[in-house]
Amino acid sequence: MVTGTGGVTAAESGAKAGARSIGDRLFPYVGNGGYDVQSYDVGYDYRPDTTKMTASVRVDAVAKQDLSEFSLDAAGMKFKSVTVDGKPAAFQSQSEKLIITPARALPNGKAFLVEVAYIADRSAAPPSPAIPDQTRSISGWYDFPGTGTGKEGFALLGQPDRAHLFFPMNDHPSDKARVTFRITVPKNLTAVANGTLRQTTTKGDRTTYVYGTRDPIPTHVVQAAVGPYKEITGTGPGRLPLRSYVPKDQTEEIRPQVDQIGKQIAWAQKTIGSAYPYETYGVLVPQEAYGAALETATLSTYGRLDEPSNAPIMVHELVHQYFGNAVSPKNWDDMWISEGHASYYGFRYQDEKEIVPLKKNVERAYEFDQEVRPEVGPPGRLKNPGDVLGSTNAAGIVMLYGLNRKVGDATFQNIEKTFFEKFRHKNASTEDYINVVNKVTGKDFTAYIKEWVYGKKTPPMPNA
Repeated sequence: MVTGTGGVTAAESGAKAGARSIGDRLFPYVGNGGYDVQSYDVGYDYRPDTTKMTASVRVDAVAKQDLSEFSLDAAGMKFKSVTVDGKPAAFQSQSEKLIITPARALPNGKAFLVEVAYIADRSAAPPSPAIPDQTRSISGWYDFPGTGTGKEGFALLGQPDRAHLFFPMNDHPSDKARVTFRITVPKNLTAVANGTLRQTTTKGDRTTYVYGTRDPIPTHVVQAAVGPYKEITGTGPGRLPLRSYVPKDQTEEIRPQVDQIGKQIAWAQKTIGSAYPYETYGVLVPQEAYGAALETATLSTYGRLDEPSNAPIMVHELVHQYFGNAVSPKNWDDMWISEGHASYYGFRYQDEKEIVPLKKNVERAYEFDQEVRPEVGPPGRLKNPGDVLGSTNAAGIVMLYGLNRKVGDATFQNIEKTFFEKFRHKNASTEDYINVVNKVTGKDFTAYIKEWVYGKKTPPMPNA
């Protein structure tokens, strides 16, 4: 039993512990109940000669029930201290949870502040409980030790369920929050992160960079990176600030692709019908092989970006800023909303730029879905969590293509714009998308969409 000075015990208040799961079917151990996170403020002290970093996180949250105890997702780190509203709190690390008992119970509706001091270890790589086969998951810390090459630093890849290796959090896309990173590095290196650079401070031979997002983002698309980067700035549509970071020794090869970002944003805005949703955009190319492209919010990350042929994948990750980031899936069974949209618009871009005809790409997606659906399950009811990033796009592509064909370009754009505007900076489910489609069209497309998302067999090719 824990009491606070002048307060009441948790038992006396009638408060209860928050749930240690948000109830996701594919990733049942992630997420936590009882509160809603408003913002994270993360600090890292990076030193090239060690994988360990002195770190801290401040979590601003609001209680959604009377809380005697709550938890944060956290793995691969060593905890030093925890306070709640400035008072020491009891805590314990259990599996992938940091369980916290505040000195005073937190009443429903109360805004509260959690501060955790810890050691972040970039060599820590506990496998996902949902995807224990590491060959199916490439997420986690990407550490670049240098070894005399001058390529010290790190980058993050948290999708789908490894972001809580980076800092304690409520690691589920349904609880988005604003994020600030404060990263201290040697002066010869640059730190970058989501959002806008707010401040730099140099003391001696070390510089602290402070970045912050204006808008809430899902935890699985956070990014903080350190390396020998060259910043490339520009201005996009509507005077949108553009800022990208590439390795200094690859600037000339990558710059032509970076210079296309403004035109790609203009294309996305015209095609989707809505303005780009964040306060800035750009790309990050880590100095060594990254393993994947990821729609890290406001700053998409790429393993390489040195060829004009990279343009379609750049558009794919850009569209994720709309669908997946600004409108995030309510749970991982709704991931087709993210991957299906990004891939479909990427195919439309290829078609308009005469790279690959849309119909040809859609037919390939249809064949892929026919091949894998019997084994992996439908995109909205996958059998294995490891397939959430690779087997949720094909069906979404073909369903959206068919819907577009059925209602026409103008109505389809109205559907997409209405859906995006209604759920921007929120999260949405398959049912939410269906409701928007039915309302905009005045027709019932429920069966058509559900067959593609939940059907055991691949439906007939639209208009085939």
